[in-house]
Amino acid sequence: MTKEELTRWALAHGWRVIAGHPSLTKAGMPNDPIVRLVFKATVVNLEVRKPAGKWEKVAGGRYADIAQQSDDDPPHGLGFEKVPSITLLMQQNRDAMVFGKMGGR
Repeated sequence: MTKEELTRWALAHGWRVIAGHPSLTKAGMPNDPIVRLVFKATVVNLEVRKPAGKWEKVAGGRYADIAQQSDDDPPHGLGFEKVPSITLLMQQNRDAMVFGKMGGR
């Protein structure tokens, strides 16, 4: 996958660009990212913010090693399985975006 394909997938699945990185937030703190994708020239890293505020790389991979089987599943080879609640967090962020649009004018 390319950087653009990963970004498109992330934005379609509840991620938002915060401070230049596709990010997921907690439900009660919609502008405070806790998980993000950091794109480099040849690799992408999955990072999680620790309670002290420091970002920690959980996993990463070369763009060429990242593949996606279906549009609904997270890409393989990026380490999403190392973040136990990533699917739930993505669903909460996606729901917040959908319901936020319903209440807006």
